[in-house]
Amino acid sequence: MIRQLIKTRRRQVIIDINTQKDFFLDDGKARVGNRRRILIHIRRMIALARVKKIPVISINEVHPDNNGGTMFCIDGTEGAHKIRYTLLSNRASFAADNNTDLPMDLLRKYHQIILHKRCLDPFEEPRIDRLLSEIRANEFVLIGACTEGAIEATALGLLQRGKRVSVVVDAIGAQNKQKAKHALRKIAAKGARLVETKRLAGTSHLKSAGVLKENLTEDDSLVDIVDIAAD
Repeated sequence: MIRQLIKTRRRQVIIDINTQKDFFLDDGKARVGNRRRILIHIRRMIALARVKKIPVISINEVHPDNNGGTMFCIDGTEGAHKIRYTLLSNRASFAADNNTDLPMDLLRKYHQIILHKRCLDPFEEPRIDRLLSEIRANEFVLIGACTEGAIEATALGLLQRGKRVSVVVDAIGAQNKQKAKHALRKIAAKGARLVETKRLAGTSHLKSAGVLKENLTEDDSLVDIVDIAAD
């Protein structure tokens, strides 16, 4: 049961999708385009979550090593790991195991919930479907990858369930620009709001240098990462 989790409506929940090394590092096996610029904005959105205590639901794609021709985000490999600065210290992680069980006080106890999926559409995983369907929030804010894949599927799934969705267009990565543009048009036509990071997190002096370093911690120069916009 997660009734206690959904009893109080939250203003925002950030949905952090596939912010993993295989998608966002230069040597990743499924890397998206324009990774460096996108990671700057992803890092700022995670910093915003830390500063304003916004719950983060992270969805990671993980495949078994015998999964046919899939060559990225293989379970147990470095490429399946999240980018370090997308991890919050107070977090819980759940495997993709066809169960729907979740602790009753999940989002009261943890700042970040990490859920694994073995497919493109997170709603095909029972535990993710249950959590995203039942949690109450005024706005679900999507970041990550890929625009034409998991981002599109997540946004459409949330919209079908009557949720208010915002997609942070400069904090999402794509592998195919034309398909990504089509996906964004479709998402917007269904009712999602397309926004930029500065609309949610204000302006920043963060530069590209260092954004890919894996030794960054969650306390790394937060004042340089996010200048929170006034409500």
